[in-house]
Amino acid sequence: MMSLEYPQDLRYLDSHEYARLDGEIATIGITEFAVEQLGDIVFLDLLEIGDAVSKGDTFGTIESVKAVETLNSPISGTVIERNQELIDSPEQVADDPYGEGWFLKLRVNDPGEVFEDSLTADEYSALVEGV
Repeated sequence: MMSLEYPQDLRYLDSHEYARLDGEIATIGITEFAVEQLGDIVFLDLLEIGDAVSKGDTFGTIESVKAVETLNSPISGTVIERNQELIDSPEQVADDPYGEGWFLKLRVNDPGEVFEDSLTADEYSALVEGV
């Protein structure tokens, strides 16, 4: 099994979403582990630009040949960008989940909120790999 990556600059949810915070902008996506668990991804449904989301609320669904999963927001904010390329070709999330495979960009209400109840890369890695 290949070793999965968990970038240190991200915060993780135990439901496998991540947030990368850059000032007041959070980039949201799912982890490499989640992509591997899902298998071939066939459909992605995301909030629209201008939609507000609260931490813990659903911001979309992702569907694979195996399952349909809801996506939970690691932080509260307003959608300022969504990855249309990924919506058109959802299988591409597997190519680069932490780079081109992002889902949404949010203007966050409170940047500090991302650190509440989220995991560091090491904590997330221990959770999913059972180390």
